[in-house]
Amino acid sequence: MTTITTRTVEYPADGLTMIGHLALPSGTGRRPAVLLGPEGTGLSDVERRRADALAELGYVALAFDLHGGRYLGDPEEMLARCMPLLADPDRMRNIGHAALDVLRAEPRTDPDRIAAIGYGTGGAIGLELGRDGVTLRAIGTVNALTTGRPGEAARIRCPVWAGVGSEDPIMPPAQRDAFAAEMQAAGVDWRLVVYGGALHAFHHPSVDHTVRPGVGYHPRHAQRAWRDVVALLAECLPVTESVTAPSS
Repeated sequence: MTTITTRTVEYPADGLTMIGHLALPSGTGRRPAVLLGPEGTGLSDVERRRADALAELGYVALAFDLHGGRYLGDPEEMLARCMPLLADPDRMRNIGHAALDVLRAEPRTDPDRIAAIGYGTGGAIGLELGRDGVTLRAIGTVNALTTGRPGEAARIRCPVWAGVGSEDPIMPPAQRDAFAAEMQAAGVDWRLVVYGGALHAFHHPSVDHTVRPGVGYHPRHAQRAWRDVVALLAECLPVTESVTAPSS
């Protein structure tokens, strides 16, 4: 297994002090980088482990924060924060840009080779960065078939991959259709994978607190979705041995 290093990074966003998790691959050269966004409950060890796994594959990975270092296990508290956030593209973009600035500032990051991967609210933030015209190599989302303001999807300049559970009541077929129509009308290179029998947040291991109705873990599809995310990165953001040294 590749030796990686990790550290906590603090940065301001949305009026809060965010606490992200940065994972670095072995070596000293610049590497492609991944911005990793969590579900609406916030940054947890699940996303930290995913960032570490990406670092083991050779990526610089930043799992970013949504709630100023807090994990919102109470569904009502989570909805009270996330619903207004999801309704405000500019707030989502500001959170995404703040994390992206941290990732770009890391000397190991190749600033021209960055992808955004996200789950739920974190995925919606990745999509809003694309709609804001940010140069990314790929956007991958699970449970985040959010649509944007009219016409802004045309600013997305990279492939978009999206995964969703067929039984997800929070992202029902009508939402899938609206997302697909937006991507298609904008001329985006997009893909949508529907995982049969899966609920919302099917990728996230079961938790010991109350969850919203329609949320549930699906181990097989969780593994498949992760493989699909890794395949997206391999296609659009390959790790190569030819890397440049970071500037001093």
